Amino acid sequence: MARKPARADSDLAQLRRPETPRRARIEVQFDEQTLLGAVFGQYDANLVRIENRLGVYIAARGDRVQIEGPDDAVARARDVLKGMYQRLEQGHELDSGAVESLIAMSSEPTLEGIITGSHDAPPIMIRTRKKTIVPRSGIQIDYMKALNSKDMIFALGPAGTGKTYLAVAQAVAQLMTGSVQRLILSRPAVEAGERLGFLPGDMKEKVDPYLRPIYDALYDCMPPEQVERRMASGEIEIAPIAFMRGRTLADAFVILDEAQNTTQAQMKMFLTRFGQNSRMVICGDPRQVDIPGGDAQSGLADAVRRLEGVDGIGVVRFTAADVVRHPIVGRIVEAYEGPDA
Repeated sequence: MARKPARADSDLAQLRRPETPRRARIEVQFDEQTLLGAVFGQYDANLVRIENRLGVYIAARGDRVQIEGPDDAVARARDVLKGMYQRLEQGHELDSGAVESLIAMSSEPTLEGIITGSHDAPPIMIRTRKKTIVPRSGIQIDYMKALNSKDMIFALGPAGTGKTYLAVAQAVAQLMTGSVQRLILSRPAVEAGERLGFLPGDMKEKVDPYLRPIYDALYDCMPPEQVERRMASGEIEIAPIAFMRGRTLADAFVILDEAQNTTQAQMKMFLTRFGQNSRMVICGDPRQVDIPGGDAQSGLADAVRRLEGVDGIGVVRFTAADVVRHPIVGRIVEAYEGPDA
């Protein structure tokens, strides 16, 4: 029987060599050249950011941009540039965070149409008096859709993912349009691993330090004079969760922040305040429980376990990949919550 000829060394080397990604070169042309300075950024900082993150080469000449690199990376870079241009075209701001979020979302099929919308659906955004907010991660898309459609939403995940900020923005938008008559923003007055002791002042001055993040989001969505006027009239109410007992919250958009620091009894009491024509959003990070007893006593985890899947209630889970602050914050969260945590 004849022996099968041995493979040449070059053939074996060819079999072992990993397949190199297909390279592509495309050109993108923009209609409004005056917007391109903002798209490229100061000293082309935005283009450099895209090049570094996606591994492509970008050359800009006039109203045309040429992108070269691996096939899939070139397609993602094209979508990011178009998304940046569309944001500016529609009057949205374009900061480094927006560029990072577009790069992060470029790997998802949902990027197309998020800003401009389509024939079937309007663009995903929240309009407030001070700004128009668009999603900055794939999960934020689901979250913003849930804020429009669900009566009660649990938003779970690490800090910096936009849970509270988007909820406050949606609440402000609904107050402006008259969909609700009041905004009620609440948070448990629990210290994060510290003992601050006695705090001077009246009741408002005592609880304000715990509610500062909610104030920050509120002032970012409304002019300060409107916030003060609506708080004085009672249209906007900010209070610790202990003040909710015995009330029925009708015609209101109700937000509970730092919900992981509620006890099971507090959470049950809060959820049963739900009234007619109301919307309720419960935000928290199950991994950052500061109450005595820790996770075992947290009302947030208990409520999600009991209520997930109930009609009218939505649960949205964020991860470190959805952090929309500085990119290093996402890496810090991953380091603390990874498999070795």
